[in-house]
Amino acid sequence: MSELMEFDLSRVSVRELNRYLHADLPGSGVDRVRISNPSGLHSLAVGLDCEVEIEIAGHAGYFIAGMNKLAKVTVEGNVGWSVGENMMSGEVIVRGHASESAGASARGGLLVIDGDASSRCGISLKGGRVVVAGDVGHFSAFMAQAGTMVVCGNAGANLGDSLYEAVLYVGGAIDSLGADAREEPLEASDVELLKGLLGEAGVEANAENFRRVASSRSLYHWNSEAHQEY
Repeated sequence: MSELMEFDLSRVSVRELNRYLHADLPGSGVDRVRISNPSGLHSLAVGLDCEVEIEIAGHAGYFIAGMNKLAKVTVEGNVGWSVGENMMSGEVIVRGHASESAGASARGGLLVIDGDASSRCGISLKGGRVVVAGDVGHFSAFMAQAGTMVVCGNAGANLGDSLYEAVLYVGGAIDSLGADAREEPLEASDVELLKGLLGEAGVEANAENFRRVASSRSLYHWNSEAHQEY
């Protein structure tokens, strides 16, 4: 049977909430936690390390669900900086918009943003998967090293600047590509990957209408004759 624990952040502190999630939740039999009145508070549900469903009922602040492992965290609202940063596994879903650096350095798991994401979405991505149903801002996927980012809307300037082995898919317009990023043909394998990822994220979009962006690999090695011009 599913067991629910509820926290009202108008009555308890973030410290008390996170202490419970870290120390008392694992092995307790509780598999659902509902957090009400988040009121833009920061660092909610960080460092989770067990299979549990967390619902944050409202808008939240910075560093929500950071370092997540195994848990599924759903935010019924907007979030501030760095949602799902350094995520290892599990799933983080934002039912609204996200501010800067969503999914920063995520090594695994799936981050879904139903609205738009601001600048530097997926910065330094290290293997995680990011799906944005709306637009992303400038310098998204900056220095993304591994993983996949899907943008169903438009992408701002300098997309994929200093990109390594991550692959980006954009359904709308791209303002400009960053250094060492290039558009490549969308293959049948890309379409199949996109169909699966969009389905998993619960986002409706035609996988055949996306553009593929990857690294041209000219920044992999220092070229003394390039005079720092690439």
